[in-house]
Amino acid sequence: MISIRRGLHNNTPLRSFRNPTSLTGNDIKLTIHSSRLSTTTITLATPRKPWHKDTKQHHLSTSTSTFTSTITSPALDLHNQAVAQISSDVRQFYERKEKFRINHGSTNSTRNNAKGSNMINIGALSNVLDVNAATQTAWVEPNVPMDRLVEATLKYGLVPPVVMEFPGITAGGGYAGTSGESSSFRHGFFNETINRVEMILADGQIIQCSKTENSDLFHGAAGAVGSMGVTTLVELQLRKARKYVETTYHPVSDMPDAIKKIEEVTADPSIDYVDGIMFSKKKGAIVTGRLTDTPTENTPVQRFGSASDPWFYMHVESSIDNSDRNGKDAPRFAIPLAEYLFRYDRGAFWVGASAFKYFSFPFNKFTRWFLDDFLHTRMLYTALHTAGMPPGYIVQDLALPYSTATQFVDYTDEYFGIYPLWLCPLKQSPTPTMHPHSTAYEADGKTLKPLLNIGLWGYGKEKDLVKANVSLEKTLQELGGMKWLYAQTYYSEEQFWAMYDRRWYDALRQKYRATGLPSVYEKVKAPQAEVTKPVSRSEKFFKAWPIAGLHGIYKAIRSKSYVAARASAWKTMEIGEDRRGGTF
Repeated sequence: MISIRRGLHNNTPLRSFRNPTSLTGNDIKLTIHSSRLSTTTITLATPRKPWHKDTKQHHLSTSTSTFTSTITSPALDLHNQAVAQISSDVRQFYERKEKFRINHGSTNSTRNNAKGSNMINIGALSNVLDVNAATQTAWVEPNVPMDRLVEATLKYGLVPPVVMEFPGITAGGGYAGTSGESSSFRHGFFNETINRVEMILADGQIIQCSKTENSDLFHGAAGAVGSMGVTTLVELQLRKARKYVETTYHPVSDMPDAIKKIEEVTADPSIDYVDGIMFSKKKGAIVTGRLTDTPTENTPVQRFGSASDPWFYMHVESSIDNSDRNGKDAPRFAIPLAEYLFRYDRGAFWVGASAFKYFSFPFNKFTRWFLDDFLHTRMLYTALHTAGMPPGYIVQDLALPYSTATQFVDYTDEYFGIYPLWLCPLKQSPTPTMHPHSTAYEADGKTLKPLLNIGLWGYGKEKDLVKANVSLEKTLQELGGMKWLYAQTYYSEEQFWAMYDRRWYDALRQKYRATGLPSVYEKVKAPQAEVTKPVSRSEKFFKAWPIAGLHGIYKAIRSKSYVAARASAWKTMEIGEDRRGGTF
């Protein structure tokens, strides 16, 4: 990962990332500090024409005014040169009428990795180019992961309204995919907090889109898994950060009780974050969070970022069990902001516990501490992509109307028997959209009813992965639900498009010449070989226990993904401790 160190002057925004040109005589020398501890000097061009509009933010609503900045921007010039090269590469595929895929360098998807020579690599676009305290916005390249983004914005006392719980999920992935988090009941999916996007179309043209410019593409590319173009920069909204998230663990007795509590707390304007965990069909907790600099008196501070700290879900369960035994009120804790945002990183919610089960290895406080490097999400995802899914293992996020969520959990309880389950209320995006959605409206006839995200991750009873997924998709569709498209789908093409507006999607792809990219269905459908082809002897060997798991661990170690977790500054940062700039 490349980082660019520069100072900001009066929090003035950078200049345009539009229409890159060639180097001129007034070149600038830029020193790049790499995460590999090497230093390189590059000659860059002088600033270009400013981006023609600046988006100012007031309580997450937007208005526009003209940029007047004349500050030079070597970091942005480097970005422009990279985008120009990517644009040229894309144009060549377009002229040869060849489809291509986008290689981001990392992924939190569980779909099979794309293979082939027709690949556009945008892995180098991994910098925060600007954090502007005056407008409460940040200019962010697509491969900036959430932990580096939060570290950059906290230096200015700011934080994104929606932050994905896994530190390695990127800003570009949040826009092109579907990212609903514990603040999404209020702000919607991650893309709803983006003001504008720079994108390379499939013919190589570089454009900008926002709510007022190419607005159909701005909306339609969100959740379309990169099937509309190549995202190269986003302007992200920010909000004022606080030192803590004061969390309360509200015990619930079943799904109807959980939904009732979710409806109650999401109507409370003082609540900033809401999610929930069902530990069994008859026990769970709804977790609420309130941003604050001054937690309620006698509220203990609780951390989750160090190897010796508890995993978040285990802390919630032990806390509500203890409060039940002692007849106490709902447990309450003050969690430092960044530690709250990434509270599920260690253990990847509870998926990390499955690794212990896979190897029949003791699962206790000592082994979790000793193996902590292996149990962060980056390492676990690397191992997963190498080893593949073990028999019977399900990783799916599903969104359903509140009215059918209980019935769906009844089904998963009987068919899969997987617990815990994650619950997360979601504010819907306007339709048509490639995000999960339903067409039920509130009494006003204008507001779409919220959805409930149910995270189903773990070993199920059914060992045939195809059969299990087909059953899951069928039941989900019958109950008016939809799945996240980070996971591959077993729907036929006809079944898939029955849930989405294909006429709208195809028209948008045609208008913006995106047919050189694989369609969303081509990207998410399960490979035909996986569904029908017999497994070869070599495939059986590498998928066999414990070879698959050991191979995954080997690849994870080789990837050095644990280095990013060890290097995380957010674990010790104070809010606004360095407003002069940082490692961007």
